[in-house]
Amino acid sequence: MLSQNRSGVLHKFKGILFSTMSSEELLNSLDSFDAREDDVFLVSYPKSGTHWIAEVIENIPNARLTLTSPIEFGDISKFEELKMVSKQRVIPTHLSYDMLPMKIKIKQCKVIYVVRNPKDTAVSLYHYYRDNPNLPPTATWAEFLELFLRGDVVYGSWFDHVLSWEDHKNDENVLIIFYEEMKKDVSKTIKEITAFLGIHVSDSEINKIAWKTSFSEMKNNAARENYDVNHTICALTSNRNLVFRKGAVGDWINYFTSKQKRVFDELFTEKMKHSELARHFEDYS
Repeated sequence: MLSQNRSGVLHKFKGILFSTMSSEELLNSLDSFDAREDDVFLVSYPKSGTHWIAEVIENIPNARLTLTSPIEFGDISKFEELKMVSKQRVIPTHLSYDMLPMKIKIKQCKVIYVVRNPKDTAVSLYHYYRDNPNLPPTATWAEFLELFLRGDVVYGSWFDHVLSWEDHKNDENVLIIFYEEMKKDVSKTIKEITAFLGIHVSDSEINKIAWKTSFSEMKNNAARENYDVNHTICALTSNRNLVFRKGAVGDWINYFTSKQKRVFDELFTEKMKHSELARHFEDYS
């Protein structure tokens, strides 16, 4: 069995695996973070579409928003760094609701939560583990899937993460975005995001944002802007070339054996039996 801490790139905090790019000191100090009432948090389980939404937000015209690096990225100096941002902050994170800094909840900051079909998420995270030097390499897909089903991967169980946020799906300050719906109609999702943020955007501007945030455009831009620290949106890497692989819906079918699908579906049914969000994935399973 693969040791998750084999190359010293992961550590456990409160029973959840984190990259060492998130220091234990920082994670221990999250509740001391001083959120502002106009902060926007961009939240997801890893490999669910955070970068895509971030690109959309960055391309909204006349929006005085500054995208920061993730709240859990780095060491305790992160909070001082965030304090220096004068414009309205958009702060990415992969934290579950339970681990979110207390002041974000008290001040009811706006949260955009992105959720993706867990089978596609598992495949995408598998490739991320293989390509990202900040994560321990896994030898085979079968081995990685076992870890994923046990929640023995960075940020823990997909099921627990999504359920922690589902409990707040009806909160006025929370907008849930489905990756698959965005792929189907990106303009509609852009309208939802801009309306949620209280920013008026014309139809022609929405079309422009949709074009600029197409997968091919984002992948090309990633190659050009690779190590720009202003584009560190993932707490697992600052290498943007690692972020955009396929962006496909339904790619999982090329990886799962029929037995793996059965085992996955049984666990999904058991864990998500009371979940309304789970119904969304019936068309993609």
